[in-house]
Amino acid sequence: MSERLTLKDLPALKAGAYLLTGGWLWSRSGFELRNLLIKNKKITAATLPGFNPENLPEVDVSGSYLLPGFLDVHTHGAVGVDVNAADAEGLRKIGRFFASQGVTGWLCSILTDTREQTLSCIRSAREVIEGGFYQGAPLLGIHLEGPCLACAYKGAMPENLLMTKPDLGFFEECQKAAGGHIKYITIAPEIAGVEALIPKLTALGMTVAMGHSGAGYDQAAAAVKAGVASATHLGNACRLFHQHDPAIWGVALESDIYVEAICDGRHLHPGSVRLYLKAKGWDKVVAVTDSIMAAGLPDGNYKLGVNDVVVKEGDAKLKDGTRAGSTLTLAQALRNLVKFTGRPLEKVVPLVSTNAANLMGWPDKGSLGAGSAADITVMDDQLQVKGTLAGGQVIYLAGRG
Repeated sequence: MSERLTLKDLPALKAGAYLLTGGWLWSRSGFELRNLLIKNKKITAATLPGFNPENLPEVDVSGSYLLPGFLDVHTHGAVGVDVNAADAEGLRKIGRFFASQGVTGWLCSILTDTREQTLSCIRSAREVIEGGFYQGAPLLGIHLEGPCLACAYKGAMPENLLMTKPDLGFFEECQKAAGGHIKYITIAPEIAGVEALIPKLTALGMTVAMGHSGAGYDQAAAAVKAGVASATHLGNACRLFHQHDPAIWGVALESDIYVEAICDGRHLHPGSVRLYLKAKGWDKVVAVTDSIMAAGLPDGNYKLGVNDVVVKEGDAKLKDGTRAGSTLTLAQALRNLVKFTGRPLEKVVPLVSTNAANLMGWPDKGSLGAGSAADITVMDDQLQVKGTLAGGQVIYLAGRG
């Protein structure tokens, strides 16, 4: 007789392999009642209920949805911690909160800052990335949002620190300090020299996105041809569509690149989200939070890099009224997307997991197939997170933190 357990027993489980049983397993075509066989931090098989020839311990998740772990590639903080001011323990605190929201991997987004502070942020991130397992969502890399961005579309970026001429040496210094962990970078195509910079950033191991930009159509199209793979929070802090010059917005929707979407109902009208999906298809839209340190906390006064931010009714803004990040979580984004689109859960799930994995080139993430990392978000029928697994280990359990 196999050992029968629940998720709360999993941390104490000594076996190197186990079955998740009784859960509704996600696939693009729908949900099926399946067991997941977990071995050596990987999913090795999805089996029919009752099939356990190896007599492995069975961890009962009956009635739950089993979803590929959520991935947030654009966030500036949560629970009182601002990425730009965080030490390693601060980043782990963010990761522990993200685990409670179903996140199994994230990039910390460093807002444009001084060279010294940027390098300090990078060092803290590297410590966490290379530090191994902790009880929270793994930090998978770094996102540099700037400093090569347009002043006219700076949003919450400090204008005096923006780079008006590309400096490859700066980015090489940052990547060296990061130990190669800068995985994502946002640039503005209209800055002279950026088109030539893009392939060099790609060669440094960075996926390049365009944003915080007033680029016209031709400039944005040239950036895509040079290697831009994504558009940062499309529709926010960028020049919008005009029939005589569709600009960065038009290029992003017309081309094959990915687009980020902040799905909080504030940064984008639900109709805009539906338009993105109509234009891009369901495989090219990546839900991001762009969250700040106020995520998970009540209204009040907060920081975003060097900026003072006021959060009122969950809406984060600078004192001049400019929107400054969000208080969104990916679990809420998933619930919002189901509401915004009216489509079934299985259709929406890739926007918070699979699409980000494909954008970033993480082949073992965003899937629940054999060979995938055992990064699993367990949700109830109200789409509340019951538990989160990273590499087959529990990093969050509802009711226990």
